[in-house]
Amino acid sequence: MISALKHAFSGLISNLEETGKVTRFALRYFREVFKPPFEFRELLRQCFLIGNKSLFLVLMTGFIMGLVLTLQIRPTMMEFGAEAYMPSMVGISIVREIGPVITALICAGKVASGIGAELGSMKVTEQIDAMEVSGTNPFKFLVVTRITAATLMLPILVIAADSIAIFGSFLVENIKGEVSWQLFVNQVFSSLDFGDLIPSTIKSFFFGFAIGLVGCYKGYHSEKGTAGVGRTANAAVVMASLLLFMLDFIAVLITDIFYEI
Repeated sequence: MISALKHAFSGLISNLEETGKVTRFALRYFREVFKPPFEFRELLRQCFLIGNKSLFLVLMTGFIMGLVLTLQIRPTMMEFGAEAYMPSMVGISIVREIGPVITALICAGKVASGIGAELGSMKVTEQIDAMEVSGTNPFKFLVVTRITAATLMLPILVIAADSIAIFGSFLVENIKGEVSWQLFVNQVFSSLDFGDLIPSTIKSFFFGFAIGLVGCYKGYHSEKGTAGVGRTANAAVVMASLLLFMLDFIAVLITDIFYEI
């Protein structure tokens, strides 16, 4: 019993220390991001890499998500005679919650692990130390650009995923219920308002920031050796996913408060 309590207490202390280190890392990012020189070329390169390499997977997942969601829910809606509300329900579900969260989780698995492994390899091979010796600011060049790129690109990926998911849902409705594209789109957008679009877009920026921050933090503090790089990539995915769920919970609470007001 005592050993279990000691183990739990040590785990709590370790998690608190990790939280403090990540917070200091984030504060350093905010200090560096507004200081010249600005690495615009590297930022654009990272935006292209993050967006381009994730786009196909995001689109495929979004399309299948729209198909499956509609196929699963349509029989239940037909039992209650509410199949006419399918476009509205699917649109609200995807835009508010499913699209941003699923896209962020995909990027957590692909982007966070990729950044963590890349920076971890540079840390292990002492390339980061070499940049410091040569007079280059490795934090600004490696960390600031990647976090900023992830923050900017994730909302774009979310919009792409939402669009293709709605199109996938339309295909099912068109085949099963012979609903036209114009009618489907009109029902989707008539059910959406700024209270649905703005919170989901804002939290997408926070999701992107969290993914970039965790990937860079884990890679920048990677352990020595190839095994350390592997553990870094795995830890980046786990930590980013947990952080995404926490941020989503906070965002839903804040949005619910505003709805009540």
